[in-house]
Amino acid sequence: MRLGGAIVRGYNTPQEWIELVKELGYSAVMAPMNYNDPDELIDEYVKEAKRADVMIAEVGAWSNPLTLDDDTRKKVLDYCKNQLNLADRIGARCCVNIAGARGEIWDGFYRDNYSEDTYALIVDTVREIIDDVKPKNTFYTLEPMPWMYPDSPDNYLQLIKDIDRKEFAVHLDVVNMINNPKRYLFNDSFIKECFKKLGPYIKSCHAKDVIMSNQFTTMIKEVAPGKGTLDYSVFLREVENLDPEMPVLIEHLETHEEYIEAFNYIKGVVHENNIKLR
Repeated sequence: MRLGGAIVRGYNTPQEWIELVKELGYSAVMAPMNYNDPDELIDEYVKEAKRADVMIAEVGAWSNPLTLDDDTRKKVLDYCKNQLNLADRIGARCCVNIAGARGEIWDGFYRDNYSEDTYALIVDTVREIIDDVKPKNTFYTLEPMPWMYPDSPDNYLQLIKDIDRKEFAVHLDVVNMINNPKRYLFNDSFIKECFKKLGPYIKSCHAKDVIMSNQFTTMIKEVAPGKGTLDYSVFLREVENLDPEMPVLIEHLETHEEYIEAFNYIKGVVHENNIKLR
């Protein structure tokens, strides 16, 4: 597997960026560029990554394609298409976004997130993004979320069937789908279910952790890898068995030092399970 994540320290050049990547020990990264960066700068980042044998695993298209405002929605769709085109150009494993929310908060929870009309809109939106770009070297993916589609392996599979585009694939974030006590308490089984059902479609994974408080009513919180109860031995073995080049990316931490700590925790589990780290 390839382990990496986000970079929170500032940098000004691709050379400064790759030095931070090396300091963190990453072999996979989130794209450090956007579609509207100069071509020369994009090419320089790609060159530095290849020289260091670092995989640019995913290009983020973080936005709300389901926004209620029509003018904003058009701009968001253009952004998603441009980011997918960038991912295709640089050969990233995937371009990733969430499905979107039917309210003011781009990743918020709303009743309409689960309506039949919203589901149909997700299908149509993903088809439009893919059909306009026609990627050859990457895939468009949706990160699972606790309160919007897809929030389970089964409805991710249904989306794959209904979207019906070979360029649509899976970005796996197990923690985002641990949204009830049973999945939390039996997360080892849930991890295996995710890989069994979605394995052929998974292009990239996020690495986080989760903790549930003994408070009413259910309170489940995301934490750094190693600070919760996610069975990382099961998770990492499933990753390695699926694809030895699979990128696993740490996210949502505040400091450079926290990323180093999380990386070292996962690296320790990797070695305990005799998994090869690229």
